[in-house]
Amino acid sequence: MRLLAISGFILAGLLVLAVEWAARRTRRIPTLGDLAAVVMTHEVGRIPVGRIAVFGFWWWVGWHFLAR
Repeated sequence: MRLLAISGFILAGLLVLAVEWAARRTRRIPTLGDLAAVVMTHEVGRIPVGRIAVFGFWWWVGWHFLAR
């Protein structure tokens, strides 16, 4: 089961790299930096919900995968 989970994370990482490579090569799809810029500038009123969402995502990743 552990090997399956590790394989899934490696596959997901390779997929992200492939999409980023294709985005930089063809410019038909946005790069990860372009997507992050759109998310980070999203606001509802004066509340920066995009930044809060990114912060929450990184908190979740750190809590589940980096904390021991």
